[in-house]
Amino acid sequence: MKIVVDTNIIFSGLLNTNGAIGELLINSKNSFEFYSCNYMRFEIEKHREKIKKISKLSDLQLADAEFHLFSRLKFVNEDLIPKAVWEKAVKLTNDIDLDDTDFVALAIYLKGGLWTGDKELYNGLKRKKFKKVFNTADLNNLNNLF
Repeated sequence: MKIVVDTNIIFSGLLNTNGAIGELLINSKNSFEFYSCNYMRFEIEKHREKIKKISKLSDLQLADAEFHLFSRLKFVNEDLIPKAVWEKAVKLTNDIDLDDTDFVALAIYLKGGLWTGDKELYNGLKRKKFKKVFNTADLNNLNNLF
């Protein structure tokens, strides 16, 4: 199953690489193919100092954690996503959070799911009948089925 990973999942994974998120990303190769968009890398870089401060990781430790998590992701250039898909994604996110449009568009484009830790996005997409949105508990449950 193709799963698009949004920034808050990677952010959480970097803060605790030994937690449930890191475990899912690293050890569910037989269940999921993980994807993200280039925008996610930009967001992580933008918040690097905040991540370092919260995690108390050194530059080297943070780079190592990032390498391990990013190595499980296939990055897709957002320019490949057709305009019609962007329009659908904007309709889904316009009253939730437009910053998440890239991830929703990529999930639609790949015909996959979206993994988010953002409760507002998760609940908002569920209300709009976007069925392939998952939180970490959802993915853990799915992973256990495989």
